[in-house]
Amino acid sequence: MPKNSIPSLKASLPDIAKYLLTMIGLCWLISHGADSLGYNWQWYRVPRYLYSFNDGMFRAGPLLDGLLVTIQISAVSLVCAFILGLGTALLRLSGSVVGSLLARGYLELIRNTPLLIQIFFIYFVLSPILDISRFTSAVLALSLFEGAYASEIFRAGVRSVPRGQWEAAYCLGLSSRDMYRKVILPLALRQILPPLTSQGISLIKDSALVSTIAIYDLTMQGQAIVAESFLTFEIWFTVAAIYLVITGTLSAVVHFLEIRSKAP
Repeated sequence: MPKNSIPSLKASLPDIAKYLLTMIGLCWLISHGADSLGYNWQWYRVPRYLYSFNDGMFRAGPLLDGLLVTIQISAVSLVCAFILGLGTALLRLSGSVVGSLLARGYLELIRNTPLLIQIFFIYFVLSPILDISRFTSAVLALSLFEGAYASEIFRAGVRSVPRGQWEAAYCLGLSSRDMYRKVILPLALRQILPPLTSQGISLIKDSALVSTIAIYDLTMQGQAIVAESFLTFEIWFTVAAIYLVITGTLSAVVHFLEIRSKAP
């Protein structure tokens, strides 16, 4: 073990101890609250809602079915939000008065209204007119909402590129498209990757709101199971743990990519 790693480990021990004590205290508080309510824990009933084996064949339970829907909605919305965010950011940076006004109007409209209202408006107003499905309505609402915030991240990242890089690209005779594609955006990526990760995690958590329009995602499946089984604490803790695994995995992957991008 390197010598410099020993002091670093010793310095982190108090933080680790504080974290463990906090987790122990939180678990005790939850357990004590449940005991005060006279709640009867029945964790043994939870696995059947995750998976089952019939004739030796694995079958996904309702929670895993809902997780698949959540992943599908989040993945499509994430791609659409980033494309929309990048397009909006470039419009604001283009110098076009019309483009800048359109982008600004979109940002102000989306950022100053709640996501739940936007979901309802798209599903109950636009969906019958455009004849789009619940899934498409959910993706559209999430993409518009998260894309507005992603656009500010992209714009800040582009503006953080040193002026010398812009001048060098102009001197090379690159077109605006090639300049952004080959020089500016790759340099800005290092700056915008962490906040974009946070925005992606926010999108996954916000996707729980699509359950309000009867999409059987992870949250909606949890609500249905609780209504059927009365396993309130067990199911919602399981749902929360699944969301935590998804967002934690996404954070770990992006952290790895961030380290790789900074490596010489």
